[in-house]
Amino acid sequence: MENCPFCKIISGEVESKIVYQDDLVTAFKDYDPKAPVHLLIIPNRHITSVNEVEPGDEIILGRLFITARQLAEQNQIHQTGYRLVVNTGKDAFQSVMHIHMHLIGGRHLSNIFRD
Repeated sequence: MENCPFCKIISGEVESKIVYQDDLVTAFKDYDPKAPVHLLIIPNRHITSVNEVEPGDEIILGRLFITARQLAEQNQIHQTGYRLVVNTGKDAFQSVMHIHMHLIGGRHLSNIFRD
């Protein structure tokens, strides 16, 4: 997408602190972190939101979760815990219309989503 900031990060048009990139996903540091570890993991192919996910996207979505696990281990938060968040739509505060997963950890997080 022409004006998508995440697509521009993937293509290298916009500078970002990329921590991981492969043929399906890219992960980079959030510009406004909410915790010591706050990374965004995005598919390299533009998918606007969960509402646009299609059956053929399973491999990409699976890679988001595998990448999250690997980055949690690399950042040493896999044993203490972390949060994965995907916002969808304006009421959920999706600020960039390119599906993305937040990996948040490195401190005790609020219990707003407690089981």
